[in-house]
Amino acid sequence: MAMPKVPINFVSATSGEMFSLGQITIRVMEDGSHTDNRIGSAEFTLPPQIGGPPAHWHEMHDETFMVTKGSVRFHAPEGKTIDAKVGDFVTVPTRAPHTFSNPFDEEAKFLCTFTPAFYINYFRILGEMVEKGVAMDKEINLEVMARYATLPAEGM
Repeated sequence: MAMPKVPINFVSATSGEMFSLGQITIRVMEDGSHTDNRIGSAEFTLPPQIGGPPAHWHEMHDETFMVTKGSVRFHAPEGKTIDAKVGDFVTVPTRAPHTFSNPFDEEAKFLCTFTPAFYINYFRILGEMVEKGVAMDKEINLEVMARYATLPAEGM
């Protein structure tokens, strides 16, 4: 069998597709275009004292989170929280209700993966809306989530 000639993809620390969702900055490093949509990845920068998206769960994809700076609070049902610090890794499988926030006094960053990669487009749509001056609120966020098989986690 001949050796495949599929190129690897390199994204330097200062490149990638960048956009903002209000105060949260996202740097897309893999949107699935190099992986046949099997995996996507993005780096999120959260300023201090900020909430995250509405609590939700995904019908069709898994996520992983690796904290690379500061601390990130992950929220789960029944008021359970996990304060993940630098080097900590969180896996959110399909159908696991969750959200995240940075209630702490320093900036936080995490690397997030999405399998499959299509969920990257949820963030792109929100970024385009913010760029056009649309004020983000829970209802708009949940409507865009629904386009990507993501549902609200009521009661969290």
